[in-house]
Amino acid sequence: MSKNRPFVLSIAGFDPSGGAGVLADVKTFEQHQVYGLAIVTGNTIQTENEFIKMAWISMDSIIESIEVLCNKYEIKAVKIGIIPSLDYLENIVSTIKRIAPKTKIIWDSVLKSSTNFDFMNLENQTKLEVILKQIYLITPNYNEIVTLSHSNETPENIAKSLSKSCAVLLKGGHNLEALGTDFLFLKDEIITLLPETKIILSKHGSGCVLSSAITANLALGFDTTSSCQKAKIYIEKFLHSNNTLLGYHHD
Repeated sequence: MSKNRPFVLSIAGFDPSGGAGVLADVKTFEQHQVYGLAIVTGNTIQTENEFIKMAWISMDSIIESIEVLCNKYEIKAVKIGIIPSLDYLENIVSTIKRIAPKTKIIWDSVLKSSTNFDFMNLENQTKLEVILKQIYLITPNYNEIVTLSHSNETPENIAKSLSKSCAVLLKGGHNLEALGTDFLFLKDEIITLLPETKIILSKHGSGCVLSSAITANLALGFDTTSSCQKAKIYIEKFLHSNNTLLGYHHD
């Protein structure tokens, strides 16, 4: 193991197909030459196109793992994936910030699987707003950001409002008006990230891969905009790596 590689951590689900969750994250980390650590929030029984069931890991176990890893390693950035509740998210974020306050936290706000299995419900909007102030970046798609806000505003207006708390990368995979165009909302500006091609091939776990690529780039010292731009290039290569739902990773 190279001593020059920064440590990054994925806190996410275990998908046995390897397309999403911690397995996909660690594959992405390795391609970016950062050292990937992982904590599993839940075990799934699934393939890339069928979701059977979910078994969540206890919060106590997750917190203990975070404490052990954060006390041992200088973790530059943490990517959080599927979680069952805001209480989980709150405890995870507060534990990281207590031990390693400078660590950047990226939340891939996955609320349901691509096969429509609900992972979490947002039962307390006020709590969510408090948590987001401790998070560096969230990466919702057009469907997820509407659920995050419980409002009738447009996804763009919701993202602009949330960006007062943390940076928001509004992913364009579900943007019917500009498919594949992402928008990065920072406190003082909005940056448009255009796709290199209009041909979009679907891949299981593409959101996981994008957020973990951003996490890796942030750990390598790139700023928010550059990290998102580089991650977009990476995810487009991933999407076009083959014609199946399980993509191949390459730099």
